[in-house]
Order: sequence, then structure tokens, then C-alpha cells
Amino acid sequence: MLVTHNITLLTVVCSPISHVLFPVPFFAGVCKSRPLDLVFIIDSSRSVRPLEFTKVKTFVSKIIDTLNIGPADTRVAVVNYASTVKIEFHLQTHSDKQSLKRAVARITPLSTGTMSGLAIQTAMDEAFTVEAGARGPSSNIPKVAIIVTDGRPQDQVNEVAARARASGIELYAVGVDRADMESLKMMASEPLDEHVFYVETYGVIEKLSSRFQETFCALDLCALGTHQCQHVCISDGEGRHHCECSQGYSLNADKKTCSAIDKCALNTHGCEHICVNDRTGSYHCECYEGYTLNEDRKTCSAQDQCALGTHGCQHICVNDRAGSHHCECYEGYTLNEDKKTCSVLNQCALGSHGCQHICVYDGNASYHCDCDTGYTLNEDKKTCSAIEEARRLISTEDACACEATLAFQDKVNSYLQRLNSKLDDILEKLQANEYGQVHR
Repeated sequence: MLVTHNITLLTVVCSPISHVLFPVPFFAGVCKSRPLDLVFIIDSSRSVRPLEFTKVKTFVSKIIDTLNIGPADTRVAVVNYASTVKIEFHLQTHSDKQSLKRAVARITPLSTGTMSGLAIQTAMDEAFTVEAGARGPSSNIPKVAIIVTDGRPQDQVNEVAARARASGIELYAVGVDRADMESLKMMASEPLDEHVFYVETYGVIEKLSSRFQETFCALDLCALGTHQCQHVCISDGEGRHHCECSQGYSLNADKKTCSAIDKCALNTHGCEHICVNDRTGSYHCECYEGYTLNEDRKTCSAQDQCALGTHGCQHICVNDRAGSHHCECYEGYTLNEDKKTCSVLNQCALGSHGCQHICVYDGNASYHCDCDTGYTLNEDKKTCSAIEEARRLISTEDACACEATLAFQDKVNSYLQRLNSKLDDILEKLQANEYGQVHR
């Protein structure tokens, strides 16, 4: 595992071949290398034969193949050492894999001694500087060094390696053949079982490249399906990820599970009238009474509730301009407090009855007209006429009604006239007889 210091020095001490023949499987498709400032420190002393040095360069190239190379990704430098130290190229020199690998292939051995301490010091002082292409502390980019050697250091590496580790360099040590195990342990970072590797020959050093691939790999937990995000997993690179929620949900405090959002409370719903939350974390719009929802499912239009027959008015429904309505009652009724039902009125009390003399309330919103004493109600059931006049009108009307009645009246009148004449004659005779008796 790669320890995330600011600078990492990798000293590779190879363990027995049996240990490296079975590397941890690499998860293709779910692993992306983290950005590193990586410096290879390779031993090209006299004990490393040309063919073996070629194997070392192949080992370096194979590790480069597993990395994401670029100015924003991993940058690579190579320090070549023997009795002297040579920086073959700096971290900022090459920005793609092909040019890096070509540069590695051109490296030639220096021969003579093994100044491992000097090589580490040079890497620390010259290769891991901002001027040479290393990224500053604020970038949080790990600085890693891998030192490959097959012998015992001819200088004091203990103190130099300690200063390198203290400055933030993470050291990996790879030992081959006659490499001194104690020296490798002095150079490498803790824990040693993750930073010290050993192989018996250069012929099998290439197998270690897969181990470093796993070491520098940032597993994509989203792709692995082990993220535990309830809704959505987002890969952030460098083996990191975060959880997000589907639309209408918010991330809980555990940063994994999700809860439905009250979108109506957020006031971003766009409903013209009423916002209603749904169980799924979404919402829908509704309208006030007297309005219908338009096709955009957000705005509302007034509706004719009187025409719909949903008004609830007992008598009369009247549409208002605002898309609402009100109830009214028939004449003789008044609207109750519920503004829908109606109760009868006493029209006699209201004075709208039209009776000439007297209005009589019959209940159930009805009434009738009556007349004062000496008067009778006319046919219009409202006005009144005096009774004598009515009789005269009736007599006249009766006399003129038919000939039979008139003839009868004439006979009666004629009879009455003859009777009156006889009565007059009798009265004259009585008067004359009385006068004669008086004068005797």
C-alpha cells in the first residue's frame, strides 16, 4: 500500500521468487493510478551486467505502462547512480508514456561503485524540487522514490534515507541477487513488508511491476459495486468516491443513504396555485377551486363551475370574473349563511307584494291580497272596488247580459207600473170617501 506522504522514496528489496510469483490480482477496469511525482533511482554499478541493466529498464517501463502519465497525472524522473549520480531526465521533461519509455531505453550504465546514499540525497535536493517539475505541498500529490540495487551501499544511507522520509518522501527498496537486506530496510519507509522487495535474479524483476501497479492503483469502488451508495456513486479519482442522490432526494448525514426532499417547501416547484408533495420525492401542481390545470401542469385557468354543475347552489349559480362563483335565490327567498341554500322571505313585509289594500302572508314564500271593509277584490287579485259600485256594475252587467233578463225586467217594470196605477186609483177613492163623510 502506498503511504500518502508528500514525497515518497521507493527502495525495492525483492523477496524470494516464491513470494512474487503470485501477486494480488489486478482489477482491470476498476483501477486508475493516482497522480504521483515518481522518481526511479537505479543502480548501474559494475556488478550490474548490461543484459541485467536492460532488465531493470524493462522493469521501469512496465511500471510506467501501468500509470496515467501527464502533467496533471503522474510525472516521472530517473536518477542513475554508481560511484557518481546522474539525473537522466526531470519530472517535467516528458509528459506522455511513449517519450518516457524512449528516454528510459536510451539510459546507459555508469559502472564502478554503489553510492546509494548520494543517489537518495541527489534525488531529494534536485529531482523533487518545484523547479525540476515536482508539485508543491498544496497539491497533495505524493512524492515516491523507487531505488533498485543489487549490492551493499558504499556510503552511509541510514541518515540520508531518514532525512528523505522526514521530508515527506516515501521510499520503496527493490533488492536483487547480492543486495544487502539490512541496508534495504534502512532505506525503505514503514511498514517494511509493504516497502521492501527482493528477487533472486534480474530475470524475474519484471514480475514486480504488477505489485507496484496494485500499490499505485486507486480502486474505483463505484465500478466494483462496493460503494454502498443508496442511489448514485461518483468516482473522484485517486481511489476516492462520493455518493449522490436521485432528483428529489437529499443525502443523509451518513453520506450514503437518501431522503426525499420537500420540493414544495423549497419553493422551486413553479406551481401557480398549489404544490403537492408525492411519496416518491417528487411533486405535482393543483389549482384552487374554480380553476383547472393547464397542459404545462403548472399554471391554472378559471373554469365555469356553474356550467359544470358542481356549484352546490340550491337555486341560482352566478359566475364571477375571477373564475369563481356565488349563489343567489329566487324572488321571495333569502340566501342562508352557508351561501348556498335559500330560505323563504315574507314578501308582505318587504312591501313588494302590489296589493292595493291588504297583503296576507301565506307562508312558503306566497301571499294573497285582500280589501278593506266595504270593498271587494277585483279580478287582478290586487286592486279593490267599493261594494255599491260593484253592485251597480253587476246589475248593469246582468241587465245587459242577455235578452231574456231584459225582457223579464220589462215585464216586471210594466206590472209594477199597472200595480202602481191601481194603487193610485184606490187611494183617490179612499180619500174622496173620507172627504165626503167629513162634510156631511
